[in-house]
Amino acid sequence: MHGHHPRTPEAERTRRWFMNKALLTGGAAALATMTGCSNGSSNASGSASGAPTGGMPSGGPGGSGGMGPGQSEVKYKDFVGVTTDGKVVDDLYSIHSTDVSTDKVVKAAQAFLDGLSQKERTSCTFDVDDDEWLAWSNVDGYERKGVRMGDITDKKRESGFALLGAALSAKGLTQTRNIMKLNQFLGDYNGGNRETLTEGAYFFTFMGTPSTSKPWGFQYEGHHVAINYFVLGDQVVMTPTFMGSEPTSATYKGEKITLFKPETRAGLTLIRSLTPAQRAKVIDSKVSKSGTDMKAGAGSDNLKLAYQGLPGSELTSAQRDKLLALVRVYVGYMDDGHAEVRMKEVEEHLDQTYFYWLGGTKDTSAFYYRVHSPVVLIEYDAQSPLAYGTKTGTGGNQPTGQLTGQPTGQPTGMPTGGSPGGGGGMGGPGGTPTQQHIHTIIRTPNGGDYGVDLLKLHLETDH
Repeated sequence: MHGHHPRTPEAERTRRWFMNKALLTGGAAALATMTGCSNGSSNASGSASGAPTGGMPSGGPGGSGGMGPGQSEVKYKDFVGVTTDGKVVDDLYSIHSTDVSTDKVVKAAQAFLDGLSQKERTSCTFDVDDDEWLAWSNVDGYERKGVRMGDITDKKRESGFALLGAALSAKGLTQTRNIMKLNQFLGDYNGGNRETLTEGAYFFTFMGTPSTSKPWGFQYEGHHVAINYFVLGDQVVMTPTFMGSEPTSATYKGEKITLFKPETRAGLTLIRSLTPAQRAKVIDSKVSKSGTDMKAGAGSDNLKLAYQGLPGSELTSAQRDKLLALVRVYVGYMDDGHAEVRMKEVEEHLDQTYFYWLGGTKDTSAFYYRVHSPVVLIEYDAQSPLAYGTKTGTGGNQPTGQLTGQPTGQPTGMPTGGSPGGGGGMGGPGGTPTQQHIHTIIRTPNGGDYGVDLLKLHLETDH
């Protein structure tokens, strides 16, 4: 056993209230009274009434968009994974050698854990098949377990970043750090949620013990970041990985940061390469782009999602290359060697890889796209603003502290009113989407997320 403590009913309630409130009230008007996140410590419960305090939330209403596990939270023992119809496709994954060493990430993880105090280590270690794997959220004020980066020493924090550097590619580490910086930017601009809209409000948890032979993994999560990293021998599964930001472009401490350009550009490159007949199959003419269209966010671990759009079997060789280039953007955030292993897995199922699109196709359009096959699910969703670039008097009731433009003395880089790609209005399904609030996720369907299928195979064959 590791430092696992069974969840009490009280803990369950505090970790779930985000989704509960969204399900009970729903819509943009609910955000005016929800206010999204706690103004206290991440380990504190909500107020006595069950309503949080503080400024505007940065997540979206509804679990699939990234609100959090909530009422439909799946337990590890009940995990099935994303499927098209509730039935898992068998024999997709196997235990094998990848010839890509995991020694570096094992050593970095052990070094980080060795540097923690006994109390800190106990707080962040769980069994390899613990429910904690599935208890992640995109929302800033979601109550998390583990070691909080802002609560440890500089030396320990640098050791944590060294672990991320070993697990991720250089691009992946930069992306993660920049999301954290823009989270701090939003907190500085918003003036609220000082405990959650900060670079320090990100948490490490570990499942199992770092090993080059036995299964283990870690999770790194906070507002707009959730990285699940499972290791078995020299095999790695880095899904689900959620990355997002609001805003996606701003100047923070003199540094101009722009996120999700590669994801945006790769999607547009592929859609623009299609013939009119192909586009008619990919772009859904029956559904309009809404303020939030993501299906596979937090709390959607057993999602049933049918294939939509155009399969890779109907693409030309050049178009298939563009589809693979799009997937590589997301896969490329894991370390380079295992990214290549993952890309080979994706390519083996390219004929069955579907491309689907909602919204416009201009450079500044707010759009949604999905790449979906038996072994990969990618979603990109330009969402409506919640705390950035909103306009007074739009989208229903305005909560106290709602941003209305560029206040004097605040960080630079904020537009007055709307944002590129349209904008303005409250967040949620009723708001106007914009490229200044983007959510993305990559998953491994059919039981692959969190390395669940590999762990089952390992237990069946080695124990």
